[in-house]
Amino acid sequence: MKTRNEKAEVISEIEERLKASSAVYLVDYNKLTVGEISGLRREFLKEGVFYKVYKNTFVKKALENLGMYPELSKNLAGMTGFAFANENNYIAPAKIIKKFSDDKKKFNFKGCYIENEYYSSDKLEVLASMPSKEEVIAGIIGSIASPASGIVGAINAVIRDLVSVIDEISKKKVA
Repeated sequence: MKTRNEKAEVISEIEERLKASSAVYLVDYNKLTVGEISGLRREFLKEGVFYKVYKNTFVKKALENLGMYPELSKNLAGMTGFAFANENNYIAPAKIIKKFSDDKKKFNFKGCYIENEYYSSDKLEVLASMPSKEEVIAGIIGSIASPASGIVGAINAVIRDLVSVIDEISKKKVA
């Protein structure tokens, strides 16, 4: 049994996690084995996502204290795991949860907040298919670089044609 002080520390830790995160995902891990949960935690760590299990009552209290994420309280029943992501990888948990859910068939997504937008459990497919921040940036850079490479190609073609014309002229003058 935790003392009042220990409970306050855990609630404070949850509040700090919530404030520092751009996204918080809730999952039901009820049917997973300890080994499977460890594997899930490793996948999250690879992407820089913090995963932890807290008592639902502590999370409810932290949410009340902060006045944040009202929809999450409705999902705080049963065995709940929490995945916290920052702005660089807010889609990573959805991709991991989807893959894990498809593989294990006994792992459920409860819902999440990304920034201040709530996504219910039926939105996992959509979230998991969204591009990551890096993919979006790569696409933008690719589309910016694409016209430049076209210009370079056109300039090279003109120079190549000019060189061949000069070469032909010099051959005719020599002859």
